[in-house]
Amino acid sequence: MIQRCFIVISLISLLAGCASHRTTVVLVPDPQGHVGKVAVQTQGGEQLLSESGQAVIVKNEKDAPAPATKFGDEKIRSMFGKALDAEPPVPEKFVLYFKIDSTELLPDSAMLITKIIGSIRQRKSFDISVNGHSDRSGEDAYNLDLSLKRAAYIKELIVKEGIDERYITTDSHGEGNPVVPTPDGVSEPLNRRVEVIVR
Repeated sequence: MIQRCFIVISLISLLAGCASHRTTVVLVPDPQGHVGKVAVQTQGGEQLLSESGQAVIVKNEKDAPAPATKFGDEKIRSMFGKALDAEPPVPEKFVLYFKIDSTELLPDSAMLITKIIGSIRQRKSFDISVNGHSDRSGEDAYNLDLSLKRAAYIKELIVKEGIDERYITTDSHGEGNPVVPTPDGVSEPLNRRVEVIVR
């Protein structure tokens, strides 16, 4: 189930002292195409935006926002194109899986290293996270250490491809952040993983 945020925007402080100021708020989808909801609120009232392209104009902090209208893509682009273009790209996430009780990658995951390097180079990334995980088939301390070794191994592979290690952070979650929750002692292949996030 997709969780969507609900944001209340109070324009009182933004409009204080600007009697002739107009503010336009437009609801657009996030990079994955999901549309949330936004409440635009002044001292005079509130308008709820819940559909892509819905817009509201606020003239001052005392009057209620104008009724919501619909903006087309062309109008949104003409008004907010520079701001939209300035948004950073969405982080790219890669999940690599390991053999049980090992730092050896499964064959399909080993092939992802080339894609990770390509993403880092294409983005000119200076912010790469490598997060190790384990299943619950061993002791907590052992799993924490194993997941750190997995993360360190992936970092080493990335560095060998010429990526500066200063841009890579590693972390170990052990068995504490499973994709598939299991009882203690259960081996779960989807939890034996490293997640690489390229920003």
